Amino acid sequence: MKSLLSFIFFFSFYFFYCQNNTQLYDIIDSISAERIEKDIRTLVNFGTRNTFSDTISNTRGIGAARRWIKSEFETISKACNNCLEVFYQKDFITKEGNSRVPHDAWVVNVVAIQRGIKYPNRYVIMSGDIDSRASNTMDFTIDAPGANDNASGMAGTIEAARVLSKYNFENSIVYVGLSGEEQGLFGGAGLANYAKKNSWNIIGVLNNDMIGNIKGIDGVIDNRTFRIFSEPVPPTETDKQRRLRRFYGGEVDGISRQLARYIHKTTKAYMPEMNPMMVYRLDRFGRGGHHRPFNDLGFAGIRIMEAHENYNQQHQDIREENRIKYGDVIEHVNFEYAKKLTAVNAINLASLAWAPPAPEQVAIGGIVQPSAKFKWDKVDGAIGYKIYWRDTTSPTWDYSRFVGDISEYTLDGIVIDNYFFGISSVGKNGYESIITFPNAVFLD
Repeated sequence: MKSLLSFIFFFSFYFFYCQNNTQLYDIIDSISAERIEKDIRTLVNFGTRNTFSDTISNTRGIGAARRWIKSEFETISKACNNCLEVFYQKDFITKEGNSRVPHDAWVVNVVAIQRGIKYPNRYVIMSGDIDSRASNTMDFTIDAPGANDNASGMAGTIEAARVLSKYNFENSIVYVGLSGEEQGLFGGAGLANYAKKNSWNIIGVLNNDMIGNIKGIDGVIDNRTFRIFSEPVPPTETDKQRRLRRFYGGEVDGISRQLARYIHKTTKAYMPEMNPMMVYRLDRFGRGGHHRPFNDLGFAGIRIMEAHENYNQQHQDIREENRIKYGDVIEHVNFEYAKKLTAVNAINLASLAWAPPAPEQVAIGGIVQPSAKFKWDKVDGAIGYKIYWRDTTSPTWDYSRFVGDISEYTLDGIVIDNYFFGISSVGKNGYESIITFPNAVFLD
């Protein structure tokens, strides 16, 4: 009877809380297209934000842009009783050996940390790029408004800070403007190395690069679909891990891919009007973004961006040729769409920041048996765990079972050969961690 009552309690708890986190709806409703538009216009009005542009002027160039971003974060912090730690993180880069660097310069990132109450050294990061470029990335004096690429992502990051700073979280959230993206992802590399040096435990990086365009160069207009790029497995995996994947699977189940699935799931649950499109690739074909330096060091990181790009409006001098208008100007930005993708980021940042840590060790068993078996290490802050499984050909976790506050479980009748599995932890507030794919095998 006691076990039955416990099951009923956990089932009722999970059904009520995990399906009804109304805070996320409040966050969605608080995102403002008007504020995002105002911030994009401000960034565009700096003329150029090329990494090597003017750093002295208060009205033009990368220096003025980053000082304004820092002041916005500081204003947000004052409104929440100094809840943000705002600072510059910078690295010096030289012309020697760098084909996209016209002269030596500091690459300066603007960082704002909202410390978690329970896990201050666990971080979920939202980033946008400060810098812009024209046709020739070495030309740092010509106008390069960078309205969509990437004032949109930077404005979204600032707006997320405004809204989420009104809440308290268990984990830390980092809002950051990264520089030097167009010259070789220097800003992302700088912050990733800073995080590693300071032993940051990174839950995931949400890199936003171009979240404001709805009309593609192919003529398609779509204000609901967006892409989530993620690499399959970390480049830092060991030879042993690589060998084990041949026998146990996991080719598309690395930590960045699990982060992508988490964002897909949360978005479908709380913003069903949106169409998240998971792309099984690190980034666009042959191209890169600021999540990659984090991936290079073994951190989970994904790219969120529009579904339909217009290449005439990227990395182009402002001009008109053959009745085609080139240039990344503000007239091409859809602020309501940027609002939607900012909301996607905000609810996932909040959900992850409210969630307990994911199980680190998950072992799976059940070879040549009619049931799949699991053992895992309990984590602090979890009141229960959820087992997920999916067909081996499915991109998403399609089946699940909440199993309560235990550390092992058997899924009767589920044959291990036919599915992939994972386990998440669930907090008392109903928020779930990212799913952990099994990283060990046991035999009975």
